[in-house]
Amino acid sequence: MRKIFFLIIILVPLLSIAQKKQITLDDLYRKGTFRGEIIPGFAGETLDSVLQAANIKENNTKLPVEDYIASNDKKKVLIFTKRESIYRHSSKAYSYVYDLSTGKLQKIDTAKLLHPTFSPDGSKVVYVKDNNIYLYDVAANSIKAITTDGKWNYIINGNCDWVYEEEFSFTQAYQWSPKGNYIAYYRFDETNVKEYNMTMYDNAYNKDYRYKYPKAGEENSKVDIYIYDVNTGNKVKADYEQGDIYIPRIKWTTDDNSLVVFWMNRHQDELKLLLTNAQTGNSNTLYQEKNKYYIEITDDFQLLKDGKNYLFTSEMSGYNHIYLYSLDGKTKTQISKGNYEVTSINGVDETNKRVFYTMAYPRPMDRNLFVTDLAGKKTTQLTQGEAWHRVELNDRFTQFMDYRSDLNTPQTVTLNDIITDKKKTISIKPVKTLGENSKLKTKMNEYELGKAEFIRIPNSKGDTLNGWMLKPIQFDPSKKYPVLFCNYGGPGSQQVSNRFGAVSFWHQMLAEKGFILVSVDNTGTGYRGEEFKKKTYLQLGKYEIEDQIDAAKYIGNMPFVDKNNIGHWGWSYGGFMSSLAITKGNEVFTAAVAVAPVTNWRYYDNIYTERYMRTPRENPKGYDDNSPINFTDMIKGKYLIIHGTGDDNVHFQNSTQMITALVKSNIDFESGYYPNKNHGISGNSDNTTYHLWNKMTNWILENLGNDNTQKPAKPIKQQPKGF
Repeated sequence: MRKIFFLIIILVPLLSIAQKKQITLDDLYRKGTFRGEIIPGFAGETLDSVLQAANIKENNTKLPVEDYIASNDKKKVLIFTKRESIYRHSSKAYSYVYDLSTGKLQKIDTAKLLHPTFSPDGSKVVYVKDNNIYLYDVAANSIKAITTDGKWNYIINGNCDWVYEEEFSFTQAYQWSPKGNYIAYYRFDETNVKEYNMTMYDNAYNKDYRYKYPKAGEENSKVDIYIYDVNTGNKVKADYEQGDIYIPRIKWTTDDNSLVVFWMNRHQDELKLLLTNAQTGNSNTLYQEKNKYYIEITDDFQLLKDGKNYLFTSEMSGYNHIYLYSLDGKTKTQISKGNYEVTSINGVDETNKRVFYTMAYPRPMDRNLFVTDLAGKKTTQLTQGEAWHRVELNDRFTQFMDYRSDLNTPQTVTLNDIITDKKKTISIKPVKTLGENSKLKTKMNEYELGKAEFIRIPNSKGDTLNGWMLKPIQFDPSKKYPVLFCNYGGPGSQQVSNRFGAVSFWHQMLAEKGFILVSVDNTGTGYRGEEFKKKTYLQLGKYEIEDQIDAAKYIGNMPFVDKNNIGHWGWSYGGFMSSLAITKGNEVFTAAVAVAPVTNWRYYDNIYTERYMRTPRENPKGYDDNSPINFTDMIKGKYLIIHGTGDDNVHFQNSTQMITALVKSNIDFESGYYPNKNHGISGNSDNTTYHLWNKMTNWILENLGNDNTQKPAKPIKQQPKGF
């Protein structure tokens, strides 16, 4: 009896381990096994149920409502169906105006439209079609053309050209004034921008797709800002210095006659905010900033409702902080302070004169909510701990929803009151828990999952790098395990963050199979101050790959690491890093997977590339000394390169030119290409997503595994007909 008891004690934990499942690719890319719960924020009263109940019909057929925009008075709704993506941000759809009180449905145009928006009073709609801007009068059911010169690959009105959309992250290139008397819009003349062409493969003779893409050093669109008077039909052109410049934003003030035009030089190291008169187009400088490296554009700029002050963020102190300036330039106040980075402005409570914002604090990988008065004198931390707090405030700034997670813990959502006592001291009071991801946590408990840990790694320059490590399930320190670095590494990016999802379930699956997973944020990444981020200026790739090599050497000396099997995986900028790892890092990295990689910055767009590198003519060594395409002869290990042939962002050209260099150097390699797929290389209906991740997983198992890892799954062979 005693022996049986001891056998039970020994076997129970083993049985519990044996009962645990292992993650499969089906779990990740077909079943959606690890989907978390969605808790909506303070979106106000949504119209979803109203629109569904309305049973809106067109020609006696129910109209599928894919998405919608309500007018300010909530009396009308713009309804969109059959939405079609164009590039990363832009899309077009069939568009309708639906009157909630009468049930009347009006189709605006027979074609799919871009960017339909209501005027502030809801009486009109502006939209873009065929590179022109149109004004639709709802009551009269009439359309007026604001522009008529739009032409594909020549003139664009009201919509961004490709490079503005991708690098300045907006696509609707017009804005209504606050009272609706004016429409300010962009006009792009891309006549002299060079075309890039891609073959779109079909079952006949294929199609040649051409669009304007300005590569590093090449000519840009000429950009003009026009201000259209809705009442008179007149338009004026905003006055600013022309030439090789960018206009990365336009924003109306609270005054219907004043527009702020953001002007930036081509080097992107000088920014001017120009206060522009809507009637004349004349302007004067509201704000000017210069930087010895570059200035990044954000949407943090906002004018206060008092019409006298504006908030913005800047790195002028060496860290990203919030500033409050008056329009007359007499008052300049720094709101947030310290050797920490503000990551976002969450809201401005003008009634109580304070601003809420998120800071990368207490560590660069954490996020916490703070509030500071507009005098910049009193700061209160509202959320606590080493965690990732994503917050959403209500309109009155009396409550906020806290979406909290950490590296190993799924998101918990709580509702919190913001309390101000008689002494103006601010505190928070938890109200209730709105969601704890119970289903996901239960599901996770069914699987063999490891716990990732943060690590600190010294580099050879005297810096300490932040990283995380995920060890194999049932880790045995007496064994030696292969390591896979998962890296992006681009300017201002962050992969080593204390949030759930930073370590993905694909990472967990590889750990189940016996791999150590590592991610290290190298020099050039964000939230550690301007100097750390901008040290890579004019030489993208140099310090980044040196840090990855240093980290690989450091980890390779750990007693449980198989230093002869250290690999590197990355996508986009990460693919650039993986290609450098297998070339310049050939002494430590034995295998690399590069997905959609940049292989030479001469092939990439000019706004992004020149921000960090200037032009190839100005900085040829910066482009060539760290381009993996020039170092293929150094490769000793195994290399897999993957790309979508329809990638409009990082062109397939990058991989073809890399392969040309590999062939010339007589280097063996493996490749995979996905016809007509863009930078994301995805698709469920055609099995692309599953195929891609299955290919990479099996390649890693085959080329980086050792005796302590699982072998790749053997493909199921098709049987000949008749068997």
